[in-house]
Amino acid sequence: MARRKQGTRAEQTRKVINSGYGAGGASQKSNVLKGWRPLKASPKSDIDAHLFTLRNRAADEAINTPIGAAAIKTSAMHTVGDGLHVFPRVKFKTLGLTPEQARDWTRKTVQEFEVWAGSKDCDITRRNNFYDMQDIMYTSYLTDGDAFALFKRRKPTNLMPYSLRVQILEANRVSNPMGADYFGTLGPYAVEMQAPNPNNRIISGVEINKDGAVVAYWVSNRVPWDPVDVSHAPEWVRVEAFGRNTGTPNVLQVCHDLRPEQYRGVPYLAPVVETLKQVTRYTNAELTSAIVKSFFALFFTEGAAGQSIEDVLPGTGIEAEDARAPIVDPSEYSLAAGTMNALPKGVDVKTVDASNSMSTFDQFVTQLFKQIGAAIGQPYEVLIKSFNSSYSASRAALLQAWDEYKIRRKWFARDFCQPIYEEWLTEAVAIGRIQAPGFFDDPVKRAAWCNADWFGPAMSILEPVKDVTGSALRTKYGLSTREREAAEMTGTDLEENLEQLAYEKKVITELGLDLGNPEVLAGKEAEQDGGDTTKGGENNGQK
Repeated sequence: MARRKQGTRAEQTRKVINSGYGAGGASQKSNVLKGWRPLKASPKSDIDAHLFTLRNRAADEAINTPIGAAAIKTSAMHTVGDGLHVFPRVKFKTLGLTPEQARDWTRKTVQEFEVWAGSKDCDITRRNNFYDMQDIMYTSYLTDGDAFALFKRRKPTNLMPYSLRVQILEANRVSNPMGADYFGTLGPYAVEMQAPNPNNRIISGVEINKDGAVVAYWVSNRVPWDPVDVSHAPEWVRVEAFGRNTGTPNVLQVCHDLRPEQYRGVPYLAPVVETLKQVTRYTNAELTSAIVKSFFALFFTEGAAGQSIEDVLPGTGIEAEDARAPIVDPSEYSLAAGTMNALPKGVDVKTVDASNSMSTFDQFVTQLFKQIGAAIGQPYEVLIKSFNSSYSASRAALLQAWDEYKIRRKWFARDFCQPIYEEWLTEAVAIGRIQAPGFFDDPVKRAAWCNADWFGPAMSILEPVKDVTGSALRTKYGLSTREREAAEMTGTDLEENLEQLAYEKKVITELGLDLGNPEVLAGKEAEQDGGDTTKGGENNGQK
């Protein structure tokens, strides 16, 4: 009976092992998989424990490798470009405003915001304006995995009526105090430690409470473990994440979490660090080989193996101690047109093969670049700025890349641009430069006043006529607005465009010119092109 039960258990165990993925991806017997035992642990183990190494390697790839630099710069150029600009979207119905009143408020607010954002005084270091800081923050976020900004206050001046200042930080300045962990170990690999508040913990510089909510950030006065900045010992300051009275953020962390319970970001190049390094090594090796083989080198050889100098040059009287010395002085011979050189008997000349076969280099590296592009969300053609395929393939690559850039733009605007705009607007309303009734009384009204969109560089247009036609159709059928289309296609403001067009039309009329309507001209041109094409088709058919 016992044996019967034992056999039944063994059969059940085998059934469990072979169920589901047991005979597939989770197999322990497959020759391919049995030695493959990865472990997915907590974000602290998988991310934070490796951040120091990942940041250093990702930064090296972004600085010293062509494809790594291209990946960072291309994403920054298309996502942020020369800066994201605010387009307030006041919910005028909630606020009891007419569309005209909302539009007047929007125009005044944009002009007022530009006073602050367009000045370097908005930067605590007075080096960059708001739009330049965006590029720095976004590039740092891609390279290090996250980037930080602090809200500061300074006395207003005649040219800067606002006290708001922004200080941007290196990501590695936010770290555990003294680089310590629970075990007292000091170093850049410290992950978790006890906070001064016994109910809180500090994970890689981010202090959280018992619910896991972020309550503070620990910021060092310099980059810890920096090999150059050693003039003073590092000191950490605890900066509360949110104001105690206002509840608004004191610190902005630009980061996109990939997992639950994640508090620090992962570098953009982390999935492709190894591949990028191997590609770089392979490219450098091929380049070095090509350079070496491009030299025309000559080697003088003295007789066959085992042959003595006396055998090669009998009767020369060369002594044994001189037998090791070369009997040919290369400086006595030269290479030039029409030159003849006589070599001693037994001395021959060997040349190095200057050919360099790299027939598989391009195909191999191209395939790796395609994998890198797929991993980071940038098609190969966009990543290396090469559009050698068909028009359809090139357009598809641009559209896929644009989807990646648009979603990253939204992430970045939510983490950095919008909170700064709301902080600025709060001060503008408080000091009376912007009128927003109910701003401080009702959070719903506050959200209605703060609502805004952010637009940046437009996507490259391959066929302007088709794209503009699609834009016109979207507007005609209520799928979009003229203002949004103007912002997304050309990065301009619709009202400014219309006012400028009205002014230009007025000047043209006053000067008695007839430049024609652009739409009419485009229609005539299309008609002429169509007629030529038809005529050509008929001719081709006759032929």
